[in-house]
Amino acid sequence: MPEQPHIIVVEDEEHLAKGIKYNLCAEGYRVTTFGDGPAALRFIEARPDDVDLVVLDLMLPGMSGYSVCEAIRAAERDTPVLILSARTLAEDRSRGFDVGANQYLTKPFDLEEFLSRVRNLLRWGVRGLAGRAPSIHSPPRATFGNAEVNFDTFQVTVGGQAIRMTQLEMKLLRYFIEHEGLVIPRQELLEHVWGMSGNVQTRAQDQFMRRFRKTFEPDPANPRHFLTIRDAGYRFVGNPEEES
Repeated sequence: MPEQPHIIVVEDEEHLAKGIKYNLCAEGYRVTTFGDGPAALRFIEARPDDVDLVVLDLMLPGMSGYSVCEAIRAAERDTPVLILSARTLAEDRSRGFDVGANQYLTKPFDLEEFLSRVRNLLRWGVRGLAGRAPSIHSPPRATFGNAEVNFDTFQVTVGGQAIRMTQLEMKLLRYFIEHEGLVIPRQELLEHVWGMSGNVQTRAQDQFMRRFRKTFEPDPANPRHFLTIRDAGYRFVGNPEEES
């Protein structure tokens, strides 16, 4: 019988950590809790193949959850990260995604929604998708506008300047390039990039589009490559001149 997924919970409020662990264990998962970021990072570094998901609070003693997530991604680990936080501002969510989180859930949260997100991340998370063969239409390199992208090395330059991209951003960028010219519904991005049910309500896609426009568009207010199609979804255009 295969071993159940191992979930790391990083939460300094002991009563909440115990409650999360209780409910996850009731679902059959193995759970280890930590009250601070450094302890969790030491565990992940020592046993990287034994961690299937990190549930991460942001307001931790000494080292913020943002820094913990950054450290995980800096070590080139693609372990799914689910942020749980009382911070509800759009900039907090945006920063969470910028440092590499896969999902962001605000406190207080609905238990069934939390468990659903856990199941989806464990099933379709970054690690689960890593073993898939790339699409036959997926190029190792791509250029558009004044941007150059190397998906093999994760190197991105815009106007000759190196740009730091998270693994989730690279996955989304690749999906757009693979489906150039097509209108992609928001639900499709949730399912194929975030590994979430298309029925989940989230503005994560909009936050990533703003980040892409700020990074790649000469005039973010008048995008030419990353377009929003009202009531339909998004569309990537590599060479706008060919469509004019």
